[in-house]
Amino acid sequence: MSDHLSSLIRAVEEADSSNLLVEAVQNLAVAHLEGAIPTLIAALSYNNPGAAVAAVDGLIQIGETAVPALLELLDNHNYTARAWTIRALAGIGDPRGLLTLLGAATADFALSVRRAAARGLGMMKWHWFPEDLLEIAQAEAMDALLFVAQEDEEWVVRYSAVVGLQCLADAIAVTYPDWRWQIHSQFEQMAVNDESWAVRARVWMAQQHFEAETISVLRDHRPSPLSSMDWQRIMDGLYGRKGQERLVLAEGDPRRYREVAVAIAQKTGNI
Repeated sequence: MSDHLSSLIRAVEEADSSNLLVEAVQNLAVAHLEGAIPTLIAALSYNNPGAAVAAVDGLIQIGETAVPALLELLDNHNYTARAWTIRALAGIGDPRGLLTLLGAATADFALSVRRAAARGLGMMKWHWFPEDLLEIAQAEAMDALLFVAQEDEEWVVRYSAVVGLQCLADAIAVTYPDWRWQIHSQFEQMAVNDESWAVRARVWMAQQHFEAETISVLRDHRPSPLSSMDWQRIMDGLYGRKGQERLVLAEGDPRRYREVAVAIAQKTGNI
């Protein structure tokens, strides 16, 4: 560990006031050092929102290297830390976080978590997915986002679902144009029926984007760093969940994610 990193971590550990802690975590976050990951993740558990926001920003900038440790944190019994973790996973867009975001977007009780997860589903790094897994992954994301856009009681969450759907529509424009039309139809309904003017305005913006036939897919142009074992886990999770859906709910019914959320909550000791 370099002297610079050591001093930054020590500043976090020795901070004796809320303001000093926020400043120390911010300084550690902007360093963008992989060695800072454990300390930044620890900051998610502090009772200090400012420090948590800075830690999330830092973890997002570090990127996929932080994902395994973030997923491990989901097993902890600290819901607050779990909520910040989901926001970090949403911002990174790593495919390993897909299953977690699906459940969080549709059924988490915290609107801030649902909002972050919905946006994250639309901005997943789809270009990393192998072809044999891309269709099912994008279909699951679209079902979840359509459900959130239609059913969530909080306008800020529906707003984020619109953002996620616009990004997803760009990603599937060439491969699945029929799905893009389905998203377009959902926007037409929301533009008239949604009770929030803010949501309607965001829908209108998305519609103008569609009418201009502008497709802007965010890519970092790097090859996927995920291993074959990572992809196998993702595939097993998606197909395993679809098998469970057929036993209880109709194919494509996003309500199945409420069961996912209950399972996650039970695992983390929140119910």
